[in-house]
Amino acid sequence: MFIAGFPAGAWGTNCYLVAPAAGEECVIVDPGHEAADGVEELVREHRLKPVAVVLTHGHIDHVASVVPVCGARNIPAWIHPDDRYMMADPGRALGRSLGQQLMGSITVGEPDDLRELTDGTVLDLAGLQLTVDHAPGHTQGSVTFRTPAAGDVPPVLFSGDLLFAGSIGRTDLPGGDHARILESLARVCLPLPDETVVLAGHGDQTSIGRERAANPYLRQVAGALDAPAAPRRGM
Repeated sequence: MFIAGFPAGAWGTNCYLVAPAAGEECVIVDPGHEAADGVEELVREHRLKPVAVVLTHGHIDHVASVVPVCGARNIPAWIHPDDRYMMADPGRALGRSLGQQLMGSITVGEPDDLRELTDGTVLDLAGLQLTVDHAPGHTQGSVTFRTPAAGDVPPVLFSGDLLFAGSIGRTDLPGGDHARILESLARVCLPLPDETVVLAGHGDQTSIGRERAANPYLRQVAGALDAPAAPRRGM
């Protein structure tokens, strides 16, 4: 499997292009603020053909470039229905003060073909199998995408703002819920094998094994540690 990524825009949101190999069809994960040029650069460099966009949640830092990226190639985007409203009204998802600060300079909307994700669905896109897990807590419609192990290639989890290296997503914005994000961590992340590569919405690559051992939130939900709160990330 081929994965290329880069941190985009003011919030350094990770955008990923995923394909069976260079030179083949690909899926774009979370083209956020000012991501369109970076997507085009990777497409040219690796001779990729985008066929779909998939979104881990609806916050503006993850979806701001969906319309131009989809429109350039007439491809669909996928989002959970609980976060779909954010495409047309991103300020509502951030609260009054933060939304008013940001929305004056950023215009978004729905792409022409916006489809809805369902928990447990396996998306067959670009020769890949992406399993969708609804993982609310950061937002009501947060999801993750899993790819299976294949030979020597370990499974991969695109965790969005559910799980980061050493931390988890914030829950203090509209739709956030700390108890639900802990439940999502337990249900979605803990059952995965240690070798699962975690590609998060912000920050560095990690693994389930590393987070199981060192992430205070994952350790807490595993019952291994009643941990003090560490700083949380994401918009």
